[in-house]
Amino acid sequence: MAERQKQISVSLDKSSIVSGQELHGKVNISYPGRFDSLVINSQIENSSDVFSYTNLNGKKINHPYARLSIFKTELGDRRVINFTAVSRHVPVAEYSNAKFRVSIIQEHKEVVDDVAHLRIVKS
Repeated sequence: MAERQKQISVSLDKSSIVSGQELHGKVNISYPGRFDSLVINSQIENSSDVFSYTNLNGKKINHPYARLSIFKTELGDRRVINFTAVSRHVPVAEYSNAKFRVSIIQEHKEVVDDVAHLRIVKS
């Protein structure tokens, strides 16, 4: 039985980074229904440190928060979103686990989501 295509997916260009290194991500949308917005959220385990978003679809941005919301009207017909994020987090141990989660929001409810994991390693 063939695996069903995800209705939204997030992929990262690296599985591990060091503090301050840029991370490039891609979100693919194949969700067929209506939606209001798309959210990209990052989290670093056991830390209040965050990833800042510096680029969205080739446009420089300065979004120093873990959560990046993009309204459907901003997306237009775009089905692929490229982003760049960076964190100044320095792991206490050998590494810290982190994740990026994307979700599609319709009428204040999350309808589909996906997660990608990575490690932030000590340099």
